[in-house]
Order: sequence, then structure tokens, then C-alpha cells
Amino acid sequence: MTEIIQKDGTWSFDGDVIRIVPGGDKGVGLLRQTLGEVAVPLRALAGISFEAGRKAGRLRLRLRDGADPLLRVTGGRLADGSDPYRLAVANDRSGVAEYFVDEVRHAMLLEQVETGPVDRYLLPGPAVPITVGAGDGTVTFDGERVRLEWNWKTEESKASGGVRTLALADIEAVEWLPAAGLENGYLRFRVGVGAAASPPAPKYDPYAVELYGFRKDPLMALAGAAVVARLPHPDAPAPAEEPVAEVTAGADHDVLLRRLRELGELHRAGVLTDDEFSTAKQAVLKQL
Repeated sequence: MTEIIQKDGTWSFDGDVIRIVPGGDKGVGLLRQTLGEVAVPLRALAGISFEAGRKAGRLRLRLRDGADPLLRVTGGRLADGSDPYRLAVANDRSGVAEYFVDEVRHAMLLEQVETGPVDRYLLPGPAVPITVGAGDGTVTFDGERVRLEWNWKTEESKASGGVRTLALADIEAVEWLPAAGLENGYLRFRVGVGAAASPPAPKYDPYAVELYGFRKDPLMALAGAAVVARLPHPDAPAPAEEPVAEVTAGADHDVLLRRLRELGELHRAGVLTDDEFSTAKQAVLKQL
């Protein structure tokens, strides 16, 4: 196993998975601390690099487009201290960092890892249930429903509507934008077929939390990523239409077995909880 240990965190590689554990340094953002250990499978990588610096270098992972729900939500807008795929490396450990890069690249070549976009998530996203309070509200997500509650900073016209609860099936998309300068950020849930092309400003939007740039604000990205991980992947191929002709009993059996394998993969990836996997598995087995 290859490993590099720094104040910023620890990265280890066993040939199949890069495990990222945040450190205790003051530069480690609250998002990384809360997210905890991240396991990145080799097949999710697009590349790895080490960038030397005058005071310190930086290890950086590049994930395949569409592989990680957190990156899908944040879109490259995470600050360095909040980005779990960057590691500050002291100059006296640059040799170790370069060796780590070589080992990962070598494994990618041996395994002939594809580095292009993917149409399904290869990382499970933040665990649920998750509750985050920041800005003008609190978001709670239990894997099936999003609950939005308001606080004393909420605009009266938005707060007057009370608590909002959204079923996962009603959410079309999730948008996150960090605060920058004098511009506030937000976490927004786009809902309903034919949702408004131009929703209200986050300050007034009953499906958005307005963010002001305080310490806990980046955690809203975790809440958004947890929801995104359980929505259909935006690049997933459209389901094929059912053929008009009758499907034979043998074909039905093959379809059900394939579905069982898919459920197993989703469970191992962490997309399905133990209970969700057990329920779905039983439903398929009853049809065999």
C-alpha cells in the first residue's frame, strides 16, 4: 500500500481505491471534516497530479465527469480548504507525493481505466440522513424527502409559508452557488414539471436557502450532493421502449437476474441503503 500523511490529511492507495482522510490542520475546511473519509475507486479517476510550490506543493485528483455527486453539485466552485480531492504537501515530502502519483498512474495504465465522462455515479455521495443549518434555513434529507425550515434571518414573505417538504420524485435538479464578495450564495431545489425558467431570488424562493458566506455555508453543498446522488443521473441513457411482442418466460427470467445484479452493484456502491436494497431485492425475487 502507498500512503502519504500530512497535516492536511492522509491519502492511501491499495491498487484499487484511494482513501482520503481529512487532517486536523486549521486549513482543513468544515466540509471536509464533516464529509470524513472518502473512498475513490480507481475506475472513477480521470487523472492525478502533483504541483510543486514555493512553500508547499499540492496533490490533486481529477475525477471523471459525472462520477461524483458532490462535484456535480459544486461544479468546480469549492475553495481549496473544502475540496476533498486536493492535499497540501510539505516540500520535504514532495518525493513521496511524486511516488504516490506514479503508483496511481501505473495502476490506471495496467487496468486500462477509461477516463471519459460516465452516465452513472461511481461514488455514493454523503450519507443520509443529513441535516445542515446555515444561511436563512435548515435542510434535512432522509433519503426520500427534503425538509426546509426557516430561521430568524428568513425574509418574512418566505417564512410565512412555513416548513416545506419535498418528495425526492418532485425534485428536478439541485443548484448550489457559494457566496462571493457582496453576492450571497444559495442551495436551490428545482421542483415540478415545467418549473419556472427564472425562479425567484433565493431570498424569496421557498425552495432555496440563501447563504451569506459564513463558516457553515459550504455544508449546504453536502446536503445538495446527498439529494443529487439519489436522483437519476442527468447523463443516463433514456430507457428503451418495451417491445410490442410478448417476452418469453426465459427472457423475463434473464431480465430479473440482471436487475438483481444491478441492485447489488448499487448497494455495494452505497447508493442504496441496506433497507432499500432488501426491499427492492424481495420485490424482484417474488417475480422469479
